[in-house]
Amino acid sequence: MARPQSGPPLIAPGLAFAVLSVAGVVIGAGAPRPTSTAAEVLAYANSHAAEMRWGAFLAFGAAVPLAIWSATVYRRLRAWGVTAPGSAIALVGGVLAAAMACLSGLFVWVASRVDGDAPLAAALRDVTFITGGPGFVAFFGLLLAGVSVPMLVLGISRPLAIFGLVIAAFAEVSTLVVVTMGVAFTLPVGRFGGLIWLVAASLLLPLSRPRTAVPA
Repeated sequence: MARPQSGPPLIAPGLAFAVLSVAGVVIGAGAPRPTSTAAEVLAYANSHAAEMRWGAFLAFGAAVPLAIWSATVYRRLRAWGVTAPGSAIALVGGVLAAAMACLSGLFVWVASRVDGDAPLAAALRDVTFITGGPGFVAFFGLLLAGVSVPMLVLGISRPLAIFGLVIAAFAEVSTLVVVTMGVAFTLPVGRFGGLIWLVAASLLLPLSRPRTAVPA
């Protein structure tokens, strides 16, 4: 039988996703918050259209390496012999997180072109927040959990696996942001904690299951 292919190194798409994501957060640091008024949102769009379009480009661009990372780590888990649902959960979570990042970026681009319609600008702000906030973070958490559980079961980088599960728990709690903004603190925890985990996992995940690992 042919040797299973575990895919290319994870660090290239992992770093690309992390850099683009952080750059997008930095460039959009002054953007209106969900509590801002429609007039404030429109005023920001009219005076910061160029920054918004760059932010849209970065969010849209970050979705591509995240999708590549998710597909590659799925193949890596399969090469380890993981047949439990974790590998599929990781793939689904990563692809949906990439889709949410993509949609958020595209909505930002549309919002940058709004001229004179404050209610529309506010509505686009809300759609951008809900897709790029809890929408992205919740599915990003599924990616972390889908990879961390097999790591923990197989005894591969246990501290990283535990860290990933903790961040994944915060990410899933962020779904409650739809109900109350009182748990909005889970969004940066899930996003930036997940970024740290993803870069670390890109460096530490082996191409094949170590001989010392327990059976999948």
